Amino acid sequence: MTAPLLSLYRRFTRWPAGNWLFSRAVCFKAPYFASISPRITVLEPGRCEGVIRQRRRISNHIGTVHAIAMCNLAELVGGVMVDASLPADMRWIPKGMEVKYQAKALGVLTAVATPELPIISAEHGYDLPVRVRVSDAAGVEVFQAVIAMWVSPRPRRTDR
Repeated sequence: MTAPLLSLYRRFTRWPAGNWLFSRAVCFKAPYFASISPRITVLEPGRCEGVIRQRRRISNHIGTVHAIAMCNLAELVGGVMVDASLPADMRWIPKGMEVKYQAKALGVLTAVATPELPIISAEHGYDLPVRVRVSDAAGVEVFQAVIAMWVSPRPRRTDR
């Protein structure tokens, strides 16, 4: 069974501007991410790619993309990837993030999120590290994050 978010992505991307529309829908559901104007460009089980474009509102005092804008992009693609890959009986929440700023971030940035372990159903919760790599248009990795996701069983509904 395909995750609802992945089904929505596949439906939207059949249309012209579908990636833009899907990205807007994600930002409507989680409004804070709209601050970086992201575009989800690839979504499949175990992988999400997203892009942001440098603009003044996400730049810092030295003229590069602000570190927290890249953290936002990392959390967005990491969360969307997990949501689209998760079995229906499981849920997730981020618990923390370790980041490395590796080079000046300029221009168009592409983030790729992948899980470091298989995403599976389980009787108990488990830690799922998600690696996100952010590269500039020349392919230089400018930022890297490992997001600690907590994956746990959804509570079972009881009949009343």
